[in-house]
Amino acid sequence: MFRTSDGLRTAYGRWKILSRPKKRLGNILLERSPKINSALIILAVLILSSPAVAQSWEEYSYPDYAFSVDFPAKPLVENKTHQVAVNRSVPARVYSVRQNSSELKVTIADLANTGLDETSVIDYAIKTQSAGGEVTFNIPQRIDSVYGRSVGIRRGDGSRSMIGVFDYHGRLYQVEAKALPGRSDAAAETLRFHQSLAFTDGGSNRSEDTIRAYRQACPDTIGPPAGFDDPRCPGNARK
Repeated sequence: MFRTSDGLRTAYGRWKILSRPKKRLGNILLERSPKINSALIILAVLILSSPAVAQSWEEYSYPDYAFSVDFPAKPLVENKTHQVAVNRSVPARVYSVRQNSSELKVTIADLANTGLDETSVIDYAIKTQSAGGEVTFNIPQRIDSVYGRSVGIRRGDGSRSMIGVFDYHGRLYQVEAKALPGRSDAAAETLRFHQSLAFTDGGSNRSEDTIRAYRQACPDTIGPPAGFDDPRCPGNARK
């Protein structure tokens, strides 16, 4: 799904949300597979446009960290440490809300002076978050001009998570939306939260040449591709 000013745009077409929240939806690519199809996209549109999803949610903006995100309640803000590599922990700021049906969290970890490259940081984040679970998808994600990965995880206890990870401005941005087991209402909350992350400074973590190369490799996509392995690219134009 691609963020638009009036709803969701997908590889299957455009679906207008009639009762959408005031904030634009986030940007996630859905893999074309039997598991993720047009029926699921229609369901996502219905979930996100329902009054129950919009009720009590607010946008929380954090200019010092150049991002905003929607929460259903005022988040708890904590200063912690976060492990970004084997035997390597860094200062982090965590914003979280726990409800009966879901756990919603954004972690901002300081990567300055770590010497870690983007691929290492994101791969390690995905590895640690998916430990003990099954990765159901791992695809590129683009929020405006900031590029990262989106991952789905299913765990043995019945819980499911959607995670977005980005290396931007010397920080790891990690959004985690966990649907707790046995709660039918969790899907709407986790999808809304995962899709709400936005970067507010207008910057990018890719050069103009790299973005141009993405577009040249995937010339027929609806909206700019999220990377060479964008599922919409012919044969996934990996480099």
